Amino acid sequence: MSTSELKRGGVLARVKAATLSLHSAAALMEVSYRQAKRLYRRYREEGARGLKHRSAGREPNRAATEKIRRRVLALVRAKYGGAIDVRFGPTLAAEHLASEDGITVDHETLRRWLLAAGLWSRARKRSPYRRRRERKAHFGELVQLDGSFHPWFEERGPSSCLLTLVDDATGRSFGRFGAQETIWAAVAVLRHWIEQYGIPRALYTDWKNVYVRAATPAEQVTGAEPLTQFGRMCGTLGIQIIPASSPQAKGRIERNHGTQQDRLVKKLRRQGIADLERANAYLETAYWADHNARFARPPASADDYHVARPRSLRLDTVFRLEEKRTVSNDWVVRYDNRFLQLARQSGQAPARSTVMVAEDVAGGIEIRYRDRVVRWTETAASVALPPPRPRLAVSSAPRPSVAAARRPRASADHPWRQGFKNIGLDLPLWRVADR
Repeated sequence: MSTSELKRGGVLARVKAATLSLHSAAALMEVSYRQAKRLYRRYREEGARGLKHRSAGREPNRAATEKIRRRVLALVRAKYGGAIDVRFGPTLAAEHLASEDGITVDHETLRRWLLAAGLWSRARKRSPYRRRRERKAHFGELVQLDGSFHPWFEERGPSSCLLTLVDDATGRSFGRFGAQETIWAAVAVLRHWIEQYGIPRALYTDWKNVYVRAATPAEQVTGAEPLTQFGRMCGTLGIQIIPASSPQAKGRIERNHGTQQDRLVKKLRRQGIADLERANAYLETAYWADHNARFARPPASADDYHVARPRSLRLDTVFRLEEKRTVSNDWVVRYDNRFLQLARQSGQAPARSTVMVAEDVAGGIEIRYRDRVVRWTETAASVALPPPRPRLAVSSAPRPSVAAARRPRASADHPWRQGFKNIGLDLPLWRVADR
């Protein structure tokens, strides 16, 4: 079963327990109400297994052959391709393929083929300006995430960043201090939110490279979605990241920053707190509970849109950095200027195979080769070189003369001064024969 089907099982279990209405379940599953009724009936009759798609694993009845696909792509390259302002779109190309070449192919099928072959890229237009957005109706439907740099400790401590999560429907907030707005700071805040409330439906962030990034030229050609490490983690959990185009678009959390820069600074001064560790402990134990009791408001709908974390999904395996690395012929992987020697998996060279290197927040590394965890050791090449030896101090005593330091010369009858033909003449005959 897919992840979406497993999540549907968790949502329908809440409907069966009468803690969630079927209308809200349909919105969480992103299906119509009639389809939600069908899925719920199947869930009651067959359990979670009944939610698996009936066509899973079957070959499509109307799938085009590989020969037709290659011919269509060749025609598109020859007649309908080119630069961005010259090439035909999938819909127009499908019309000309049918009218000029006698090949009927659906425009959406052609679009997938062109994206996979790098002959087409999605061109997204900027959304038009709209009026001020109203609050979301459900708790957990949209959570805003942003960092605020401010002299929180005034002159008593270092400048730091407060990374805050604010629920759009209720205004409920949570945040932690960090030195910078890094990926691990965002992970710490989001993980605490998930452990306390559940997985939110969407995150509203800004265009920082921690959360989202622009597409590379290769991704622009293929149409692949650019993902940061944080975006990949959220995608695993089913959280949609929505980047805001301006500070005004995420005005709720910006106003929240203004409130904290006034109230929190004064409370930290009253508590005499001047370091990050004590400040985070104060936030978790006292400050946010008091703040939410004063400023949070009930949502327009009583249904909670947070989704429970699947039992088979461990957060430790989600919140970690993952990068592909190429294996050398001697089964060594280079990662972060470190040389990691893998346990040999076969008698043959890996032929430039790739492994997945995962690093957690504590710096622990796990390497997976062909979806299996492999043992590794760090080689001596990655160990830092020792510091250079200090130069000896120059003595003020006079240096010895060259004649006194020169070694004695060999005498005239020394064996080194004998010719090649004279070597061994004073040896016995049996020793000369051996030579």
